[in-house]
Amino acid sequence: MIDFSRLEEYRENNRIEAKRALGGLPKSIWETYSAFANTLGGIILLGVEEGADKSLRVADGGLPDPAALIKEFWNIINNPKKVSVNILSDKDVYVQTVDGKNIIVIDIPRAARGYRPVYIDGNPVTGTYRRNGEGDYRCTQEEYRTMVRDASVRTADMLVLEEMDLSVFNAESIDGYRKRMHLSRPNHVWETLNDEDFLLRLGAVGIGGDGKKHPTTAGLLMFGNEYCITREFPAYFLDYQEQYDESLRWTDRIVSSSGDWSGNVYDFYFRVYRRLTLDIKVPFAMEGGVRVDDTPVHQALREALANCLVNADYYGRQGVVIIKRKDQITFSNPGGFRIEIDAAKSGGISDPRNSTLLKMFNLINIGERAGSGIPNIFSVWSKQGWAEPVIKESFEPERTTLILSALDKEKKIGDKKSAIKIGDKKSAINVNAKRSIIEYLTDHASASCAEIASAIGLKESRTRDYLKELASEDILITEGANRNRRYMLK
Repeated sequence: MIDFSRLEEYRENNRIEAKRALGGLPKSIWETYSAFANTLGGIILLGVEEGADKSLRVADGGLPDPAALIKEFWNIINNPKKVSVNILSDKDVYVQTVDGKNIIVIDIPRAARGYRPVYIDGNPVTGTYRRNGEGDYRCTQEEYRTMVRDASVRTADMLVLEEMDLSVFNAESIDGYRKRMHLSRPNHVWETLNDEDFLLRLGAVGIGGDGKKHPTTAGLLMFGNEYCITREFPAYFLDYQEQYDESLRWTDRIVSSSGDWSGNVYDFYFRVYRRLTLDIKVPFAMEGGVRVDDTPVHQALREALANCLVNADYYGRQGVVIIKRKDQITFSNPGGFRIEIDAAKSGGISDPRNSTLLKMFNLINIGERAGSGIPNIFSVWSKQGWAEPVIKESFEPERTTLILSALDKEKKIGDKKSAIKIGDKKSAINVNAKRSIIEYLTDHASASCAEIASAIGLKESRTRDYLKELASEDILITEGANRNRRYMLK
């Protein structure tokens, strides 16, 4: 809200537009209405102008007849030939007195996604605007199509891809998912189904108009091979970077296009989650055959990673980018917030861009459907004494970025010294290694010591010691002997 007693201290910006309006209702007001409604909302001030120094001031004595202007405004905004939808109520348009002079204030909220794009002159392609800095600009067709996709009741990941068959799926990804679901939800009614029927119940497969089974966009993203995913999503790209050395662009990197793994969302999640939590010391315990190794920070990072992947617009540009530094992690995905950022922070509202992907993660106990994920992240960071998380939304193209910083030098997220400060260094390393082994064997039916060592980045001799410990703890079983020995979860 503007403090009108200090009007001269304000400038036109992404949320404020001043118009003299002394000759009547400006024609450009409708472009600004569309732009504010399609971006972050904003305030239009009629009877206000910019000075030479860009400061705002009441124009030439103010508006002579504000009531007539308001009546004209309501007549036009309720005309569907001029404006696609009126998202304002009576309280949003009012007369304000500044230094004894009248101006009109029009407070435009951000339109709910079901109303976007808000357009003018009866043409959604040429009449859709957005706000950028101090001006309104006509949206590109890409931005228009993005808003149309988001406005749909059915989320984008429900589409049945009739031009594809089930050969697009990665069998190891599906097998790994089913094992995780068994651990999370033992004796689930879908457990005895074959893969095709299981994927149909899950929403990864749908029945096309030809009566045959085809992948859905959610199924393709979650379990497909990258070279198949890019047929439907040409800009699809998942990128994780560790930037610990300022002299290097990155010290470690995972990308979906590398060709040495599936490149799908499911496998990316677990590869990245292991890296994100590698330096966080946790107790090692088992409960009912399921590993219990959670801390609030682990839970918050799971939420952040899942939110990033579930809310990405995979038709959008630039892909998902996650960067881990010693004192900061950023999660950035194509697509804007589908609800107000303040509402997301408050919790209780959930409107995922890809609801089927969220369901798939929920079934393996990842992600929150009730809208408590973002508030939980903020709460955990506050309790750790770290800087408040920052959520940024940008346009041209649309992107959402979550920044998690640990500015307290005694509590760095990605610094292995943090594990030392919390507990014994050797203990922390042992716990992380064992956890990595269990994660790997959750995704693979069995593996040799050499395969496991390569996957978790340890020498075979040290990996073999951890495998012996896990076997003695009745977590692993073995088959074969010597070099032919293979390990699997009990």
